[in-house]
Amino acid sequence: MTENLSPTQFRESEGVDDWRVLGDGANAYFRTGSYAAGARLVHAISELPGFEDNRPEVDLRQDGVTVRMLKIADDYAGMTRGHVELARRISGVARKLGLSADPSKVQSLLVIPGATDRAKVMPFWRAVLGYEPRRDSPAEDLVDPHGRGVPFWFEQMKEPRADGGGAIHIAIWVPYEEAQARIEAALAAGGRMVRDEFAPSWWTLADAAGNEADIATTRGRD
Repeated sequence: MTENLSPTQFRESEGVDDWRVLGDGANAYFRTGSYAAGARLVHAISELPGFEDNRPEVDLRQDGVTVRMLKIADDYAGMTRGHVELARRISGVARKLGLSADPSKVQSLLVIPGATDRAKVMPFWRAVLGYEPRRDSPAEDLVDPHGRGVPFWFEQMKEPRADGGGAIHIAIWVPYEEAQARIEAALAAGGRMVRDEFAPSWWTLADAAGNEADIATTRGRD
């Protein structure tokens, strides 16, 4: 059985400098400049040892290729030793093709509806989205069965909003070294800091209308 790894253990492994651990696993972005160059990289990745065992999600766009690796089982969601080994091979084959990684370009999103009774609201969102419960946390998370849509995590609220409205905000997962720049940009664009006591795991900001967004990292979550 492949050894499970915490975000810190993955991050501190040798040979994974191209990769960043976000809320949805280990991510890397390789600049390609064209679909043809990206397709060559995707094909090369598909032939690497360990590809079928670890089944990375690969996104091909005109400017680059994003690779994400995450194990989801009934009792675990995270990275494994096999992901480290495959990450090294993917970075190696990218270098052979003359392609470089840009860790500053990886990010992922999470939509966070809040409710005092999650069990009452999750069926609605499952129906309208066509999502499924995530295997390791079916009472909290809904995910796109095809791996394309943004995941939803349902936050347990102690009490409803005073105005009776809904409570939805988003989390933007970024590499730790990119978080401060993202926060400063949001503040410069008219946002305000709502809370930072959970940093460096996340900072909560709001726009002028009070809509909230978390800038989130995997630091402090092991």
